[in-house]
Amino acid sequence: MARYTGPVCRLCRREGLKLFLKGERCYTGKCAIDRRAYAPGQHGQARAKKPTEYGLQLREKQKARRMYGVMEKQFRHYFDEAARRKGVTGENLLTLLERRLDNVIFHLGFASSRPEARQLVNHGHFTINGKKVDIASYSVRVGEIIAVKEGSKSSPRMKQLLENLGSRTVPGWISLDANTAAGTIVALPTREDIQLPIQEHLIVEKYSR
Repeated sequence: MARYTGPVCRLCRREGLKLFLKGERCYTGKCAIDRRAYAPGQHGQARAKKPTEYGLQLREKQKARRMYGVMEKQFRHYFDEAARRKGVTGENLLTLLERRLDNVIFHLGFASSRPEARQLVNHGHFTINGKKVDIASYSVRVGEIIAVKEGSKSSPRMKQLLENLGSRTVPGWISLDANTAAGTIVALPTREDIQLPIQEHLIVEKYSR
């Protein structure tokens, strides 16, 4: 599947906020937003024009897509699925995105960023209910146990990550056992559980044009 391979700090600067795509670097003074808090490109420092209604909707969609590391076609697929389900479409969309395996791995602290989580999942470092799963877009279900493979715990990077396990706040819909390096899905995420600066109603408005 296609994925963005360019400089990720550029994406944060374009959206005007930290998307936490570079792991530990985002928490240091090296963060691009802290050093250059303006849009990238030749005209990045030019006086900003008042955004149009469509412009606001587009930026909100791009922000959500880039936070979760989803390409346009796949994001539209998530939206269509959210629209088919009962309930509020925007909230359904965020719930589907939150249930991605790479996002859960990030929340548990098994990776420093969602891009790193996606890479680790693709390389087969995790199991669900004891079986290896290497699909980052896998949608977790209540009762499933996500754990680090025994053979992966000895790798230098995983050792480093596991040493800091528990330092990140885990959402209430996930339970973490730091001793066994495993997490359990105790409930499906609700809108109140998703603490991201996303105005999902603007995304719905854009796709409903």
